[in-house]
Amino acid sequence: MKILGLADVEVPAVYNPHIKKRFRDIELVISCGDLPPAYLEFVVSMLDRPLYYVHGNHVQKIRDDEGNIHTEPPGAINLHENIFYDEKNDLILAGIEGSLIYNFGPYQYSQKRMWKMVYGLVPRLMMNKITYGRYLDIFVTHAPSAGIHDEDDPAHQGVDAFRWLIETFKPRLHLHGHVHVYNPFTTRETQHNDTRVINTYGYREITL
Repeated sequence: MKILGLADVEVPAVYNPHIKKRFRDIELVISCGDLPPAYLEFVVSMLDRPLYYVHGNHVQKIRDDEGNIHTEPPGAINLHENIFYDEKNDLILAGIEGSLIYNFGPYQYSQKRMWKMVYGLVPRLMMNKITYGRYLDIFVTHAPSAGIHDEDDPAHQGVDAFRWLIETFKPRLHLHGHVHVYNPFTTRETQHNDTRVINTYGYREITL
């Protein structure tokens, strides 16, 4: 199957009236954060595919027809601290929002808090092994794992708990954003043990 991964910046190739033709083979859309709800709503409405997402470390808002302000893209499934079984595609997804603390803004957490959120997923991951024969297929985060695609500055350091999760529960994919890619030679995909780790900055078409 083909997945459209999105994160951090709106891309003309995606925000385009020809999106249905360009991405006609896409079966699932996953947002790794910091994208406006209106942008995600456009993608979902045009492609008519399920959307799973986590928040980034910036608040993104949308105003509905009645003037109410929302931070959630309509019709999408928030994976934060959640595990979801997509029956149609036979996929188990889980996610954690935000980044590490660097300026005390929204959706920023300490390493300790990230560990707590990841540990909160463990009982359901164990149950997945009993029910589905595997723990997890796709782990969705905004921030990267420690030592994989992260950077040294406080804003873009990786999360220790994420690395532990992918090494322990071995999802097929770990999709993240947060680390902006300006150099075309920057590594955006890494095979870490059993897990393909992909930075979805902008967009990435992923075959699973």
